[in-house]
Amino acid sequence: MHVVATAGHVDHGKSTLVRALTGMEPDRWAEERRRGLTLDLGFAWTRLSPGGEQVTFVDVPGHERLVGNMLAGVGPVPAVLLVVAADQGWQPQSEEHLAILDALGVRHSLLAVTRTDLADPGPARDEALTRLAATSLGGAEAVAVSAVTGAGLDELRGALVRLVHALPGPDTNADVRLWVDRSFTVRGRGTVVTGTLGAGALHIGDRLTLAGDASQLRVRGLQTLKEDRDAVSAVARVAVNVHGAAAKSLRRGDALLAPGRWLAADVIDVRLRGDPSSDLPRQLTLHAGSAAVPVTVRPLGQDTARLSLARPLPLRIGDTAMLRDPGRHRVPAGVTVLDVRPPRLTRRGAAAARARELAAMTGTPDGGDELRRRGLIHREELLAMGVPDPVEPVTADWLADPDHWAELGRRLVTAVETHAAAHPMDPGMPVEAARRALGLPDRRLVEALMATGEKTLLRQRDGRLYGSAAGPELPPHVRAAVDAVRRELAGAPFRAPEADRLAELGLTPKLLAAAAAAGAVLKITDGVVLLPEADARAAEVLARLEQPFTVSEARRALDTTRRVAVPLLEYLDKRGWTVRVDDTRRRCQAQQPSGGGRESNPPVRDPRTPRF
Repeated sequence: MHVVATAGHVDHGKSTLVRALTGMEPDRWAEERRRGLTLDLGFAWTRLSPGGEQVTFVDVPGHERLVGNMLAGVGPVPAVLLVVAADQGWQPQSEEHLAILDALGVRHSLLAVTRTDLADPGPARDEALTRLAATSLGGAEAVAVSAVTGAGLDELRGALVRLVHALPGPDTNADVRLWVDRSFTVRGRGTVVTGTLGAGALHIGDRLTLAGDASQLRVRGLQTLKEDRDAVSAVARVAVNVHGAAAKSLRRGDALLAPGRWLAADVIDVRLRGDPSSDLPRQLTLHAGSAAVPVTVRPLGQDTARLSLARPLPLRIGDTAMLRDPGRHRVPAGVTVLDVRPPRLTRRGAAAARARELAAMTGTPDGGDELRRRGLIHREELLAMGVPDPVEPVTADWLADPDHWAELGRRLVTAVETHAAAHPMDPGMPVEAARRALGLPDRRLVEALMATGEKTLLRQRDGRLYGSAAGPELPPHVRAAVDAVRRELAGAPFRAPEADRLAELGLTPKLLAAAAAAGAVLKITDGVVLLPEADARAAEVLARLEQPFTVSEARRALDTTRRVAVPLLEYLDKRGWTVRVDDTRRRCQAQQPSGGGRESNPPVRDPRTPRF
């Protein structure tokens, strides 16, 4: 199916022409037929030849007070049939409709000069083609026709065939965005909405979300051209029976979306198309799809601006829309969306810098360019902007610009070394502190940096990052105190110093932790420290006992106290040297754990070698 919208001045015969082509009445309301005036969108369809192209017409009103309705019908449609009456020629609404089509960037069009039974079509055709030539519709084919006599209708059908054949093929795999142009209730079925499906496909049972609303809607029924369907692919006029909490609130200008695939943008940066004047009003209306939303305009560059929307819209980079001044019946500019997640402009000079950045943007989605500008971004967010992902994620669904990623790796090394220099007794930088130092949104990015780039310069142990300082540097007075502890333990390796002895030596819990990290002692608990190899020696002693053994038997064999024996045995349990048999007994493992029972991520050097 192909969808074509009409456009043109009021009473130039748009509806009459659609009626002659299709044999259907596009005016849906009795009031429209009584007055002979289209007030709202009308719909009719036909095959241009037996078994040939099927075309649906969206017939729009031509009155100046009904331009909002006209825009709702034209916005999502890829091609237009512009109608000019031979006996009246170019008129004010002809001009405004042309300005709208030009602002929307419509390139596929056909000019129909009607009422040729009343006047020579030549002058009206020539003037219209001259005006079209200066717009995006330039080069449109023109056909003279009379809906009353039927003259030219066959030529018009042939021209319509050529028009629809020139349209680009739809992407039926695209994410669905259905702009709603009608919403009504059907007894026994509930809410039904209609719109032009320009891309993607709909199926009964699909889940859709309402733009700006987290609630979901379910597709209960589908129709196209009044025929029930299980599925409909673009391009098509569709009627969708939806069910859900938000169904009753649906109205023209809403959009039904593929879940999780679109961003709701309330601030966008755009390129202005056409010839916007220097006195661009600050308050205008943005028309996108079937939506009309008040916006505040902030000019940035010569042809770029920031728009703040009164309500969010599901927009993507490259989308086209237009700005209109409804009070003055004027179209200041068409717009091409450049950014749907623009940076805040809070610093002095930020607006000028942003204008320079926008000047280089084309409005064509480019993954490499977007990634260079943003550095890091979630893959789903980039795709929701309408931009293909240019690289594989560095971790989870995070995408990173390669140059930015390399620079982050260098900065991470610098941050770790700086931390170590500032904290010689505690040189390991916590991963969370590294994340904050680099301004990263996710600690998984720090871990991913450790696995790539500068990984040979850093090591990770117990949630901390180490550089050249793989352990603490103990000051002289701490070294002397630790040496005293080591001498006392040399004669009685499992008689850990009491708390008062450690306090006498000035060894606080923090200093003991530093000594343990330096490999000078083995910290069993906060109050129990032994020589670095005490765990292995204890396992050797316990292995000579009759298995299994109790805590008392272990205490006697190790010549120590219960204060030391209980936490030491728990330490050996955790590292696989021993294993519990029941509530009171343990036995030694038949085979020593790999790595001597140490952690799975060992330090850079052997921790049993003191670092003084």
